[in-house]
Amino acid sequence: MTGALQVVASSSICMLQDLGRYGQQRYGVPVSGALDTVSLRIANAVVGNPDGSAALEMFYRGPTLEVAAGSVRVAAIGAALEVIAAGGAGRTVPAGQSVRLARGDRLTVGPCDTTLVAYLAVEGGFALPGDLGSLSTFARAGLGGIDGRPLKKGDLLPLAAANVPARAERRAPKWDLAPPARVRVVFGPQDDHFADRARQTLVESAYTVSRQSDRMGMRLEGPVLEHAKGFNIVSDGTAPGSIQVPGNGLPIVLLADRPTTGGYPKIATVASADVPALGRLRPGATIGFEAVGVEDAEAARRELEARLAALRTGLETIRRSR
Repeated sequence: MTGALQVVASSSICMLQDLGRYGQQRYGVPVSGALDTVSLRIANAVVGNPDGSAALEMFYRGPTLEVAAGSVRVAAIGAALEVIAAGGAGRTVPAGQSVRLARGDRLTVGPCDTTLVAYLAVEGGFALPGDLGSLSTFARAGLGGIDGRPLKKGDLLPLAAANVPARAERRAPKWDLAPPARVRVVFGPQDDHFADRARQTLVESAYTVSRQSDRMGMRLEGPVLEHAKGFNIVSDGTAPGSIQVPGNGLPIVLLADRPTTGGYPKIATVASADVPALGRLRPGATIGFEAVGVEDAEAARRELEARLAALRTGLETIRRSR
């Protein structure tokens, strides 16, 4: 190992995630990947990585890491960095800005500002083999990351680059990470399994994110969606943002670690452009929905991709780091 980040302390769930493990769902392996792919991609852009590079996904706050390499460049989205140099001097690096650190320096991520998850990207990424083509951690099956689990004190994260060049640091243009007032959904594929008023209930009601939510699915509390044909179907494929409704009538929005198939009817699917915002919602947050057509959902995704492409070309240059 030529260089690493060592976990000095970790007080929350923190694990490696990239854009997911594709091509394995036919074998029952979930895609996994980052809950908030937009924040992951912005963090990678700031340090010059490809979109899909693995980064640390941290809930509520991040760990304290020590640099065990010649130098490393990092950037966080969703939380500021507290940096303490090996000589003892400290400073704060705002979210969305890169910083170059030297051997013996320590950094602490968090707490998250207004979001559930923050991301820490490292220039060059991590020198880990991954599983089935991805570094994404899927803890239920022990895949990816470090031994398929969240990080713990004492872990070493090997770096692909033992040193990074000194250069001007970069900062991401302002990006509003606040979730939309109403999340866009396309009805189906099994909306005909519900009473006529259920569709209206979904788009006219406010729901609360349950504390029982996790990376598999966001459980919602609020008005019940009434089934018309029972709550069991022949299991079929799921998608990011599928809104399935079990027997209690309370919707569950499927997220990154969703199962590959499900046997509850799905009343609607969240537009892909809005799925990353779901990953930022903390338990207790309020969420509402609005119905759109497939064409509108596709246009929203094209707009999101154009904004992310423009962000890469619009990174601001700030003072030269050491």
